[in-house]
Amino acid sequence: MGFARLWTGTTASGLATWALPFVLGLGVVDGALSAVELGLALGVRTAGFLLAVPAAGVLADRYSRRATVGWSGAVAAVGSLLVAAGPGQLALLLLGAALAGAGQGACRPAFQALVVEVVAEERRQEANAAMTVSVRATTLVAPSLTALLATVVPVAGLALGIAALWLIAAAVPPRGARVDRVDRVAEEATTGAPVTGTVGGDVSAGRPAMEAACGPIASARPGARVGRAASRVVARRAWSGFVADFREGLVEARRHPWFLAGLGALTAVIATGYSATGVALPLVSADRYGGATVLAGALTGYTAGALVGGLLVARLRPRAPGWVALGGLALYAVAPLSLVFPVPVWTVVAAYVVCGIGIELFNVPWFTAVQREVEPSKLARVSSLDFLLSYGLAPLGLALIAPAITAWGPAPVLVGCAVVCLAAPALAALAPGSRGFATPR
Repeated sequence: MGFARLWTGTTASGLATWALPFVLGLGVVDGALSAVELGLALGVRTAGFLLAVPAAGVLADRYSRRATVGWSGAVAAVGSLLVAAGPGQLALLLLGAALAGAGQGACRPAFQALVVEVVAEERRQEANAAMTVSVRATTLVAPSLTALLATVVPVAGLALGIAALWLIAAAVPPRGARVDRVDRVAEEATTGAPVTGTVGGDVSAGRPAMEAACGPIASARPGARVGRAASRVVARRAWSGFVADFREGLVEARRHPWFLAGLGALTAVIATGYSATGVALPLVSADRYGGATVLAGALTGYTAGALVGGLLVARLRPRAPGWVALGGLALYAVAPLSLVFPVPVWTVVAAYVVCGIGIELFNVPWFTAVQREVEPSKLARVSSLDFLLSYGLAPLGLALIAPAITAWGPAPVLVGCAVVCLAAPALAALAPGSRGFATPR
């Protein structure tokens, strides 16, 4: 029952994450939004995501993972409501998109860490596969259904549906196994120094130490001056505690060479291969094939392939799971290669099916290994680093690939992307522990 609720929550959040840019795009099609407004909304959504991910990683490790999922889903729901009211009111639209992105970013590391508290270790690969299959299956059928709904429901109504999905994501997941955490601000006030690590302590002892930290002011009569001084002390120590916590996550990530290497490979593939899909695929579809048929077919094939890959990896137990996963990641090289030459349409679609299979051969073992190898008290912070780098640098690739194609032409750029997609996982496979995605003891 606990996993069913977790599965429902992650599926709802995944569908809501996919739906917002699609619905905003429909807003451009029906004239409710301009192309400039769409670009601004997607930009601030990405900014909200990037700002929220590291903060949520710290908070999810410091406090309750379930609570972090709850408030992040609520924030995204509020943002979606503002987006619903936003067409014609740019400020509301941008605020809503930023909040939706922040909620999306905040829930990612919390959900990853909550899996460990809900699912036994021996069942996590199946659990991660089940969650990715559900998201892939819904996004396979959702575009056509959403476009059909858009003929009778305005963009604002579709945005309300996204808000409802976020409320499901916030409310349905279960509480995980209790992990003792501490309010770091109160703990730092007790000890008089920043705290690192997940420790226990009596937070009720904070007042004497706070008075000592405030020096002579602490002995003065209560008043605004004391309150402001105490607030400044708390704020400084809260910030130093946050920085110390995030740094602790970085230290934990560095303890796993295979993680750093795999994250570097994933980041490189997303920044090049995904950028080829985002920029070059629409251009090739329009210029070479005369329309959007190849674009639609390739994206559908990718999602179908990912669905198949998720089903396969649920039971796959190779002897070298890390190398198999990195090999799956390297399969993304066939996507840019399929766009270099004028090949039949089915070849491009087949290439994207292979990419979809490969990305889930990587994703599921990757998430499972991170959940197994990383110290549980630091899992959300390490997961936030994963999302921050892999998806945070994707816009950089999108921004660079279009000028590169203009300067050198599509063929050299696409071949370069393919080379990176092959070389980055191959280099990651040389890192200690990469064979099994396991840290050498």
